Formats: sequence, structure tokens, C-alpha cells
Amino acid sequence: MSAEPAARTSPPRSDPRTTAAPMAESVRGLVSPPDVCMRVLELVRSDTASAEDIGRVIATDPALTARLLRIVNSPLYALRSRVETVSRAIAVLGGNELSSLVVAVSAVASFGRIPSTLVNMDTFWRHGVFCGLIARALGRRARVLHPERLFVAGLLHDIGSLVLYHQVPETMGKLIGEAAGREQHLYELELATFGYGHADVGGLLLECWSLPEALHDAVASHHCPQQARVAPLEANIVHLAEKLANHSGIGGYCEPPVEEPLPAADAWAALGLAADEVDVEELMGMAGIEFAELVSLLAVKR
Repeated sequence: MSAEPAARTSPPRSDPRTTAAPMAESVRGLVSPPDVCMRVLELVRSDTASAEDIGRVIATDPALTARLLRIVNSPLYALRSRVETVSRAIAVLGGNELSSLVVAVSAVASFGRIPSTLVNMDTFWRHGVFCGLIARALGRRARVLHPERLFVAGLLHDIGSLVLYHQVPETMGKLIGEAAGREQHLYELELATFGYGHADVGGLLLECWSLPEALHDAVASHHCPQQARVAPLEANIVHLAEKLANHSGIGGYCEPPVEEPLPAADAWAALGLAADEVDVEELMGMAGIEFAELVSLLAVKR
């Protein structure tokens, strides 16, 4: 376990990525992406790979194949006929959607290897799943290209917290107590203490996974979307999704949940939407229905 950073009282650096890098590097061995995940991402980005090519790579991991097919055949997608092969799943859902599922399943397994005594892991992943579902729904409303990638951003938006909980548990325990269930306040306390926050660590880890820049930028900036370097829309979507998840009462980041107020009307402008264009209760209700199915399929307990 690495030594805890000395407490800071001065303002955080303008780019906390520099100071966060050693923390992200300290657990890379625990959270390295599976080879099959990286090969799938490479093939999906390729102009020449076929559905059969991608299917053959995924098939080398029987456990991953089985879980993907269970998710694809679940009520989450409500397909008219059963999908029996990964190549058929790609044909039905598309390569981007399926690659997002591959990343999600692989990440839950990989990041689940980071032990922590400070967080209930079931609560942690429930928060991520609910945030991811809301982010995907918001991405569709905002007409984002490939909104399924926002599910991954939402699912993994707090992975940097697992690193901090594991590497500097004593300090984080104090900050968690001081934050009193207010997630944004916890992030601000991290900045004041370390010079970086869990969002910065998480963004760097996803960058190490060679995920698209917009994805790790959204994670790195989800507490301060105005500072996003390349993906301000995606960062604002994850920012809003987290607030809605914490408001929901079932997708909160801590137990017992501390309910956040709904976002102000002008917060929707960052998504190119008006407040009256989004029925928040309906959106969270639909995410809740999907959530009940997905948490079990991702091996996240309810």
C-alpha cells in the first residue's frame, strides 16, 4: 500500500492529472483490462473487422460470452427473438453497443479486485449502474452519437474512489465523515487534501484502458464539467446523471442515501435541452426498471 499524500491547504493545481498519475499507476496491475476486451475494442474501431471476427475473439472467453448473451436476451433489450451467438448480437445491437457491454462486464470484474473497507461494494456498483442507465437515456435525449458509451462512463464514473479508498483509507475515512454523504463536497475535500480527486484518478485509469478520449474526459470532469477538455457535453451528461441517481433514493452513492435536490432548470441547457423537455420522474422510472435487471446480470447484488 502506498504512503498517503500529505494534506494540502493550498488551492489545487490547474491540471490535477499530473499529481493524480502516481495514484492511478499504483493500482494498474489490479485493474488491467483483459486481453479479450482490448482486442474487441481494436476490432470495433477497425474498418475491416466483421461481426464474425469480433464474435470469435469474444468466444475465447466463455464466461464473458455467457454473460453478454444473458444481458442481450434480457428485458433490457426486449428483442423479439432469442439471440444465440455473439455475432448475431452484434448484427442486432451493433458493434458499439456490444463493445460497451464488453467493457462494462470486464470493468466490473477488474475493478472488483480492488478491496476496500470503506465502501459497501454492492452500493458502489448499484450507484454506477443507475448513473450509467440515466446517462445513456440523457445521451439519447441530447442526440449524442453512440449514447451507449455513456452507460460505460456512468458505470465507471467513480472508479477513482476505489483507488483512493484502497491506497489511502485513513485519510479517505476522515474525508467521508466530513462530507456527510454529500458527494460533490467529498470531491472538493479531495482536491483540497491531495491536489486531485477521484474523478481525475478514474479518468487516468480509463485512459490506460485505451478507451476513447471523450469517455475518460467525461469521467475525469464529471464533478466539474466546465473543465472538460474534449467532451463537455458528455461530462455534463454524467454530471447530471449522478445528481439524478443520488436524488433517486435507489441509486445513491452511499448508505443511507442522502437525497440531492433535482438539478436547476438551467442545468439542462448544457445538454441543449429545456427543462420542460425532460420528464425527470419518467426518465428515472425507466432507468429503475432497467436497473433491476442489469444489476444481477452484471453480478452486482441488489
